[in-house]
Amino acid sequence: MMAAVMSGSGFAAQLSSDARSAIPYDVQQMVVVDYRVMQNSPVAMQLRNQVMPPELKRLEDTLQKAGLNDNNDLDQLAFILYRTKPGSEDVQTVGVAQGQFPVQDMIANFKKKHMKATVVRTTTIYPLGASGMSVVFLDESTMVFGSMESVKKAINVRDGLEQGFLTNGAMMGEMQSVDSAPLWSILDQKGTQTMMKQLMGQMGQMAGSVSDFDSVKKLLVGSWYSMDFQHGVRFDLAVQSNDNFAAATISSLLNAAVLYKKMSGTDSEKMAMNDAAVSSSGGRLNIHFGASDDDFQALLKSDMFKSMVH
Repeated sequence: MMAAVMSGSGFAAQLSSDARSAIPYDVQQMVVVDYRVMQNSPVAMQLRNQVMPPELKRLEDTLQKAGLNDNNDLDQLAFILYRTKPGSEDVQTVGVAQGQFPVQDMIANFKKKHMKATVVRTTTIYPLGASGMSVVFLDESTMVFGSMESVKKAINVRDGLEQGFLTNGAMMGEMQSVDSAPLWSILDQKGTQTMMKQLMGQMGQMAGSVSDFDSVKKLLVGSWYSMDFQHGVRFDLAVQSNDNFAAATISSLLNAAVLYKKMSGTDSEKMAMNDAAVSSSGGRLNIHFGASDDDFQALLKSDMFKSMVH
């Protein structure tokens, strides 16, 4: 859950209509961050450096080599994990970047390096060096990147040849709950079930907690979370279920796990648990965490945090 958290606070990280129009329909998870404001928070940068997956670091390096200055050009960055077919376990990732990009300079750089472009109808796709990734500019402020397969998928969606995210009512509803935050993420039913099982496995450490969760996990239908660093660190997660019993059951399990950590954890873990609140209402599980920068930096070094972002 925390591995995608890499942002600061100050402005809403909303996706433009052009960006949304290129996102595939069957989204498992979407993460959107305010990349510019992130750099204004030392604790946000510390978190980012600790949890940033190697593949995202390679992507960042590749974009910089292509002529993108992430300190000046990049405003928002979105990562979308989607299923290639409805109900399929096969997933792909596509990225969307928003900002003020030196498009002509980047294209000139591609041509200078004799990179062979691919034309799909009226859209030109450029390779990103030896990374195996490609990029397409939807306009001067929006670009889509990823594997050639995922970029072509995004173009087909944008051109109306394949079903897109804008027609996914459930996920659009989730997005409207959080897209005014500086960092936000939405997950579908499968993504929510996987995330919560991992969280229960790492936090529970109590006999029966995971099996108790398995008995109600099928009732979870989706989730969304937001995080910012404007006044310390604030994290809010909402998990929607089909009935009150499922939300109350998971709330009880997590509250028991919090109590367990308060008694058996390290000093930083105990402090973190004092800053956490778990509740349920109307079939929705709510998790809130708030801490000062100093307390959160101590938590970053704990074994509990390392295991949760592994």
